[in-house]
Amino acid sequence: MKKSGLDLYLLLPIKGFIEKQTSVGLLLIFSAILAMIFANSPLAESYHSFWKQYVHIGINDLELRKTVLHWINDGLMSMFFFLVGLELKREIMQGELASISKSMLPIAAAIGGMLFPALIYTYFNGGLDSISGWGIPMATDIAFALGILYLLGDRVPLSLKVFLTAIAIVDDLGAVIVIALFYTSNLSFLSLAIGAVFFLILILANKIGVRNTFFYAIMGIGGLWLAILLSGVHATIAAVLAAFAIPTGKKVNTPLFLRKVRLLAHSIKSLQKEPNLKREQREESVTNTIEKFKALTRDATPPLQRLEHALHPFVSFVILPLFAFANAGVTINVNELGFFLSPVTLGIVLGLIIGKFFGVVLFTRLLVWLKISSLPKGVEWKHIYGVGFLAAIGFTMSLFITELAFVEEQYLVQAKIGILSASIVAGIIGYSYLNWITRSSSKNKVLKRKVKTTAVEKTGEVANVKN
Repeated sequence: MKKSGLDLYLLLPIKGFIEKQTSVGLLLIFSAILAMIFANSPLAESYHSFWKQYVHIGINDLELRKTVLHWINDGLMSMFFFLVGLELKREIMQGELASISKSMLPIAAAIGGMLFPALIYTYFNGGLDSISGWGIPMATDIAFALGILYLLGDRVPLSLKVFLTAIAIVDDLGAVIVIALFYTSNLSFLSLAIGAVFFLILILANKIGVRNTFFYAIMGIGGLWLAILLSGVHATIAAVLAAFAIPTGKKVNTPLFLRKVRLLAHSIKSLQKEPNLKREQREESVTNTIEKFKALTRDATPPLQRLEHALHPFVSFVILPLFAFANAGVTINVNELGFFLSPVTLGIVLGLIIGKFFGVVLFTRLLVWLKISSLPKGVEWKHIYGVGFLAAIGFTMSLFITELAFVEEQYLVQAKIGILSASIVAGIIGYSYLNWITRSSSKNKVLKRKVKTTAVEKTGEVANVKN
């Protein structure tokens, strides 16, 4: 069966992206379990002390001194946020957030899914020192959530996976804004000004047509990221800003690319038939022409897409599992079981499971009821209820905000217990519910098919008797 242009240029890339995310989800689960095993074993002390070791980078007075955990959370995770920024920009330029009509529903669902959890957490922690953790239950972990949808296979529509992906991306943007506005230390306006200069340089380079990714890497890391890190604003914000400065245009447009490809192909055929060339000369000439293919392909691919494809494997299969292993390890003592009833843990658990569900479902209902938007093709309300639970899996971003929100060890432990507990419960409920409704739908379809077949057969028998 021949694939349509929509399948080739929209659905297949989205499907590929989703399949990558689901693999990451399974790896994150393994990393979190491994961290919990280490943190509750005889190696617990070594596990916790390792992340507190200091690493120095610099010369003399120009030195950055941070713990291993901080280098992971402030440094390596900036690459994750850079990738989030690239994906967000792509969605805004040509994806699910490209038009108002397409983007309204996931944006509203994401806003509802951020607002209700924050309100529930605030209800339990209002007036307490732990109120600073209100941003923790706002997040959705796209890798975990899509990983669970992946386990259901083709029984859930692709449009549902796209809808959940769009919600999670908007959710990530919301988390970035919350981090920038509410989880910053004392500000250095000089460093911020220097960062603004480097950001303007990146924007200007984009406008005048600079397409060299190394230039953006040097200006983005050595300039913008370092300046924002020293300013007091969290360094991951610099990563998102740098991502938005990456060009989406390309040196060679598609028609020109196709013409040059045909010329190069013709050149290779001519070389193969050239009688005056020796075998070694012919092979060398063909190899050089093939290298031109590579250069041409690079020029016909936008820098944003090249960077996204290059970073995705490293971020997904190295940085995120390392982050999970470093942050998910919580040592649980018998005396600390009361933490499950603490305001922090209750606020996070109920904020994620109940707040996310009602926020996503109610805001989606509201937009459809007001006829501002409609459900994606193939998606029913029963699917939205399942997505409401899956959106409550807030693992990666929730753990990240926890490290920014709290310094006290007891709050850190309570928050991590709440995040892990809520994510596990939400994942089980979401999977079980979607598995149940999809199996019921499949059985109903089979039953209807059998009834229809039987009716047709009986109609045929009656016709034969009359004849």
